Amino acid sequence: MRGSSRAAVAEGRQSFETVLMSGDPAVVADELFAVTALLDDNATLRRGVADPSREGKDKADLITRLLHGKVSNETVGIVAVLVAQRWAQERDLTDTVERFAVEASLKGAEDAGAIDQVEDELFRFERIVAGNPELRDAIGNRSGDAAGKADLVAGLLQGKARPETVRLARQSVLAPRGRRFDRTLEEYLDIAAERRQQLTAVVTTAVDLTQEQHARLAGALQQIYSKPVQLQIVHDEDVIGGIRVQIGDEVVDGTVLRRLDEAKRHLAG
Repeated sequence: MRGSSRAAVAEGRQSFETVLMSGDPAVVADELFAVTALLDDNATLRRGVADPSREGKDKADLITRLLHGKVSNETVGIVAVLVAQRWAQERDLTDTVERFAVEASLKGAEDAGAIDQVEDELFRFERIVAGNPELRDAIGNRSGDAAGKADLVAGLLQGKARPETVRLARQSVLAPRGRRFDRTLEEYLDIAAERRQQLTAVVTTAVDLTQEQHARLAGALQQIYSKPVQLQIVHDEDVIGGIRVQIGDEVVDGTVLRRLDEAKRHLAG
C-alpha cells in the first residue's frame, strides 16, 4: 500500500482494536466480512466511500446510514472510521476491511488459547484439498455455486476443527475476491503470522520430526530471522531424506531428491 493507505489503516486500527477488547470477535468478523462483500458487489458505493476528493465526514455519514440497523454499532464505527480516511486505491479499503475481519476471527482463537490450532487446521485443510483432485476441482471451480462450496467446506470441517477455522475456510470459498482457494488461505495464514509478529516456515520432510528436532529447527530459524518461527510440517515420501524449508520466497532445500536432481543435471551437462 502507498503512504496514504498505510496511514488510513493505522487510523482505522485504533478503532478496530478498541472494539475487539470489549466486543465479540466472532460477531465483528462476520459483520466485517459482510461489509467487504457489500463493497465488492457495489462499485458505485465503493467508489463513493473511497473517493479521496470527498470529505471524510460525508463518507462516514453515508456508510453509517447504509449500515445502521444491519450490523452492530461497533462495526459501524470501525467502518465509518476507515471510509473517512484517504485511500490511494479503492482496493486498499476493501482489503483492509477483509483483513480486519480475518484478524477478528483470529482474535477469538487467541482468546481461547487456540491460535496455534487454528493455523495448523487451516494449513492442513489446504494440503488435504491440494492432495485430492476431486475435492480441489469442486472447491476451486470458479463457476460453481459459492454457497454450495461453503456448505461442502463446513461439512468437511464441522466437529473436526475450531469454529474460527470453519469460518475462515468457508469465507475463502464464499468470497475468494479473485484469488485461488489455496492463495486465499495462504493470505489468511500470513495475516495470522503478522498479527503474532512471527514467521511461518513450511517444512517438507519424508518422516516425522521428533520433538527435539522440531524445537532445534524452530530455534535455529528464530536465530537466523530474529523472530519466532511457526513450523508447518508437510510429509512427502518422494523427498527420500533431508528437509526442505520455505519461509516466504526463501527456500533452503536439503533433500536427497534435490541432490539427486543436481547430480543428474551435472552428468547430463
